[in-house]
Amino acid sequence: MYIKHTEGSVSLWLKSPSKSSEHHHFQFSSHYLSPDSILGIRRQFCVATLHTMGLLNTLSLTGPPEEAGKAWPAIAVGLFAAFGGVLFGYDTGTISGILAMPYWQRLFSTGYVDALGNPNINPSEESAIVSILSAGTFFGALLSPFLADYVGRRMGLLLSTWVFNLGVVLHTVATSIPLFLAGRFFAGLGVGLISAMIPLYQSETAPKWIRGFIVGAYQWAITIGLLLAAVINNATAQRDDTGSYRIPIAIQLAWSLILFGGMAVLPETPRFLIKKDNAEKAAKALSRLRRLPTDHEAIVAELAEVHANHEFEMRIGQGTYMDCFKPPILKRQLTGMGLQALQQLTGINFIFYYGTKYFENSGVASGFTVQMITSAINVTSTLPGMYAVDKWGRRPLLLWGAIGMCVSQLIVAVCGTISAGQHDNGEMFVKNLGGQKAAVAFVCVYIFFFASTWGPLAWVVTGEIFPLKTRAKSLSITTATNWLLNWAIAYSTPYLVNYGDGYANLQSKIFFVWFGACFLCVLFVWLMIYETKGLSLEQIDQLYEEVSDARKSAAWKPTASRDHGGKVEDSPAGVQETEDNTVVNLEKKA
Repeated sequence: MYIKHTEGSVSLWLKSPSKSSEHHHFQFSSHYLSPDSILGIRRQFCVATLHTMGLLNTLSLTGPPEEAGKAWPAIAVGLFAAFGGVLFGYDTGTISGILAMPYWQRLFSTGYVDALGNPNINPSEESAIVSILSAGTFFGALLSPFLADYVGRRMGLLLSTWVFNLGVVLHTVATSIPLFLAGRFFAGLGVGLISAMIPLYQSETAPKWIRGFIVGAYQWAITIGLLLAAVINNATAQRDDTGSYRIPIAIQLAWSLILFGGMAVLPETPRFLIKKDNAEKAAKALSRLRRLPTDHEAIVAELAEVHANHEFEMRIGQGTYMDCFKPPILKRQLTGMGLQALQQLTGINFIFYYGTKYFENSGVASGFTVQMITSAINVTSTLPGMYAVDKWGRRPLLLWGAIGMCVSQLIVAVCGTISAGQHDNGEMFVKNLGGQKAAVAFVCVYIFFFASTWGPLAWVVTGEIFPLKTRAKSLSITTATNWLLNWAIAYSTPYLVNYGDGYANLQSKIFFVWFGACFLCVLFVWLMIYETKGLSLEQIDQLYEEVSDARKSAAWKPTASRDHGGKVEDSPAGVQETEDNTVVNLEKKA
């Protein structure tokens, strides 16, 4: 296969897989070619492909009948890339248990004594230790486009793992707060880079019919990381040596090396290679993902769509950060930022950052035990969301998830507040054990709704709504928004929840704050979230250009052409046949 772009046209030559002497030549005008006019090209190619191939190979996982090739390679690639979520979840989850470890509290104490008379870190130090990770991830997410757009999505992920490894080593060897802070910052920097590039890599390699499941698997990996952290923390918590915290931290190196080893052999995304004008490598990468020859009509069709869409975008200039905040991208940028911000404001990371201490005060059971239970619920509840996202769609899942979280958080706030009391020294006690059990139970219900909807879908939606021109930059901004709110919650929570001078002492009343945020989630989804189920990334561009009201997006269907784009010629005049090739001319009609 050969792709050539000249002034005003794009030409593609492909060699017939069945006849070595036969070649096909496809040529189309790119002067006024819009992204969705290319859909007509792909549709024509797909029809020809099905006639050429006959029945799809049913011996492996396949997509809809019109999708040629095998689906399992791209699915396997996307699911392995999701393993980066284990680093994210595990690093996030370890700190909750470490803060409650008696040996760690004594070793890192700077003289502060808590309400129980034990040496510990003070709330300000606790706030800094928890939130410094999010500060690192914020900057990592903002830096990610410089790696993703210049060295590639794949190579960017490889380099990010070593930034993460540096942070892990530093806070593994730490015996005082300053070095521990430095380690968490660099680990966060690596996680921020990875968290922005994994959904980018997945969305650009996944088949459209299962893209939601694959990108949603990233959130599932995050939940697995959180569960592993809870289990390992529980196993080492009572050790009376540095192994109590060093073992959970050092294990992260294993997750990082697994990700590095896998990404070293996976392909770069075809869309990045087209962006870098490397059509030959793009064809080879897509061939690996679809298990089709590089000269197969379906490969040519998909690359033609991506290439023409990229050319269309480049004619209006290179994408900059300022473009992310200008029409027509502004609406999508605000949608992505709002979605990631609200995901954090639902209160999920209060559970996973401070849950162990909160559950210790509930009087129900060991905080470590309850943390393992909530983490297990988080893992299992993500699976229904991964299945439903491509079956029921993004918009209804996010809407019903927000309603479920809203009700759950209100019940937790009411039950937790009326069933607990507080001594004059700030120590909590249980007034009504049944009320506390109900509060913990509805924390679990809240986690179910979050994990099956807002957990995976925030990454799915933000990974697919942006155009190629600004995709890496737009994703970095939305991911940075997630981490900025993550930092704000991690930093402010000790001041909001704890007892003492200068502290709000909200305790369980903090769940009223999360309830209010979940109510905003309902309104946000209703007004801002577009239904993108089953659409290619290029069709999503068309959707946002043609539909101004998110509530009408579910009824929209992609078309083969628009007034300002080209159209496929159906008349004989549009097709010239010779003995050796076929030339299809697609041009703008005045």
